[in-house]
Amino acid sequence: MARPKAHEWRIELDDLMRGIAGAFLFGAPFLYTMEVWWKGNFTSPPRMMLILAMAFLALVLLNIKGGFRAQQPRSRTQILVESAEGLAIALFTATLSLTLLDILHIETGIDAIMGRLITLSLPYSIGVGIANNILLRTPDDNEADHAKKRSHPWRSTLSDAGAALLGAIVVGSSIAPTDEIPMISSSLEPTRLLLIMASSLLLSYVIVFEANFGAQRRRRSQAGLFQSPVSETVAAYLIALATAALMLWLFQVIRVGDPINQWVSYIIVLGLPCTIGGAAGRLAV
Repeated sequence: MARPKAHEWRIELDDLMRGIAGAFLFGAPFLYTMEVWWKGNFTSPPRMMLILAMAFLALVLLNIKGGFRAQQPRSRTQILVESAEGLAIALFTATLSLTLLDILHIETGIDAIMGRLITLSLPYSIGVGIANNILLRTPDDNEADHAKKRSHPWRSTLSDAGAALLGAIVVGSSIAPTDEIPMISSSLEPTRLLLIMASSLLLSYVIVFEANFGAQRRRRSQAGLFQSPVSETVAAYLIALATAALMLWLFQVIRVGDPINQWVSYIIVLGLPCTIGGAAGRLAV
């Protein structure tokens, strides 16, 4: 019996969001590494082609047992096609990321822009390729779901909050001491900071509730105080921002007495990878 068109589109959308989520989960630390951008400025066309070839090969190997689609490819042709789709997702995600942080500029030249995109596409491609392996469902998921449904609301809330905090600390502590945060923040206008905030919230929601990682049904039915998708996403983002502020203060990137606009911009910029780390932590519980 043929599946309804709407159902097929829903599956396709889930697969695409899973690929984008995997790219961000794996590629965020590379996004905040200025050496990746600078190397892209001096990457020659032959080297760009080599990087793309390596990314495609990595996707081919990863698609044999992983990939970003829920249904595993059944033939060599499907593996090649889905690897090409994965590379396109990686390039799209890299473009979106660099544009969001205002790292791509027309005045730098098309060669430098392509170099930055293609250099970043390699780790993003790996993220797309391991999307289904980040958190695999197990046969015991249903039993775990029932057990967690019976847990106390406070316990569920604290579990998710703790997981979001730990995930944000793991990612944020590796990025906060670097020069990338001041460098990126220095060129951002208020409207772009608002866009980064909106993107952080959207990514968190997609990774946890729409990309079909882990036990989606259980996450939507938990009885915690902030367990609806929207309220949990907002609460987790506030935790990510608080963690970003703490990490920046601990590493003396921001100090008491610094201008308030500097605090705000630094925290929002670091809040993006902290939010991604927090989403990964919430998936693990």
